[in-house]
Amino acid sequence: METPLIMGIINTTTDSFYANSRQNSVDRVLFAAEKMVAEGVSILDIGGQSTRPGHIINSEETELNTVLPAIEAIAKRIPETVISIDTYRSKVAKYACFAGASIINDISGAADPDMYAIAAEAKAVYILMHRKGSTNTMHQQFTYHNILTEITDYFIQKSDQCFKAGIKDVILDIGIGFSKSIEENYFLLKNLAFFSSLKCPLLIGLSRKSFIYKTLGITPEQALNGTTALNFLSLTQGANILRVHDVKEAVELVKLWNIYKG
Repeated sequence: METPLIMGIINTTTDSFYANSRQNSVDRVLFAAEKMVAEGVSILDIGGQSTRPGHIINSEETELNTVLPAIEAIAKRIPETVISIDTYRSKVAKYACFAGASIINDISGAADPDMYAIAAEAKAVYILMHRKGSTNTMHQQFTYHNILTEITDYFIQKSDQCFKAGIKDVILDIGIGFSKSIEENYFLLKNLAFFSSLKCPLLIGLSRKSFIYKTLGITPEQALNGTTALNFLSLTQGANILRVHDVKEAVELVKLWNIYKG
């Protein structure tokens, strides 16, 4: 993967931490999707379940009722677009793939025991994210003896399970903001290249997150500059995919990055 890819975030929930990413109707989803495609997005990541600290957990039915119409509409209107479903529920992943998604972005590392089989059956790319704890506790502080080796061991174990289940393509996400302190988030970004030995593409999802805006004493709405700066540093450490709210700025960053690296 020579040129880094941009994954644009579209949330169909009204509970996501960044208000401007919330699209609560199919028309608004399509408007956002077409805008991102025009700006040069590589992947559209559709999510119907917030994962912010203190989030409200939607029912499976509610999640399905919000993401499926969005995915179907995008697949029909912009059929060439690569669609990712951001979910930790295997049933949602299954029907999202029927509707047009080809990537499963699972923040739980397959806490749902059927997720690997669903991903394999759908021939979907699987995004494996690191976290500790459950959906209810994943934003708590955890203790690591050696965070780099612990995350590496997690990826080795989980990716092996993926491949044994029949999944062909796995992308790794170190889980910035999930079960890690602010200091650990920065440490992981500084050492992202450590995970390149695992021979899977690396996705970074840090857009407008609290470790940026809390450090700067600002709000998520003011965190674009910090996001861009840290995305650039992620590219220097081998990031292959940037998951962002702001596609235009990220695409421009990648263009400059390609010139910078020669």
